[in-house]
Amino acid sequence: MIEPGSTIGILGGGQLGRMLALAAANMGYRVHVLAPEAELPAGDVAAEVTRAAYDDLAALEAFAAQVDVATFEFENIDPAAVRHLATRIPVYPSADSLEVAQDRLSEKAFVEALGGRPAAYRAVESRAELSVAINDLGTPCVLKTRRFGYDGKGQARIQSLADADAAWAGLNGQPAILEAWVTFSHEFSVILARGADGE
Repeated sequence: MIEPGSTIGILGGGQLGRMLALAAANMGYRVHVLAPEAELPAGDVAAEVTRAAYDDLAALEAFAAQVDVATFEFENIDPAAVRHLATRIPVYPSADSLEVAQDRLSEKAFVEALGGRPAAYRAVESRAELSVAINDLGTPCVLKTRRFGYDGKGQARIQSLADADAAWAGLNGQPAILEAWVTFSHEFSVILARGADGE
């Protein structure tokens, strides 16, 4: 455990980073944000800000020298940068966890390996595979990019096979995943954590 007064480094300076920085400050921690953007919501509340690319090794070295532990606010960061940073300071979650979170297909496989039951899905690499997947899963369904989707971006709802062309075109041919539609009345976000000691 790091003591209050320690500095937490955050890769990423968006809204999630801002919320994390505010929560950390309320608990007595300092926050140092590293991100490439000029406008950083987290930068308004962080004690320190470094504006640099996530793969800028010199910036990562300087950042590591100024923080006690680091994390990242979102998954669109090169795992190599996280691995490099982890050779200098503790970084949580790990680069391996980041790699799983970066690809929806990897996430599904990970959940299944742990005994979870995600919605039925199919990997989709082409327009032809999309038709086969729609026939397998039925409609409605949702086509999503495997990577770089967030806040509803990178996905299309498919009501019938007639929607397939527009859905595929909207993803610009990126590797995708088709998910069966799940009817739900509530959505919950769950975050699990454990200490370095496994507790």
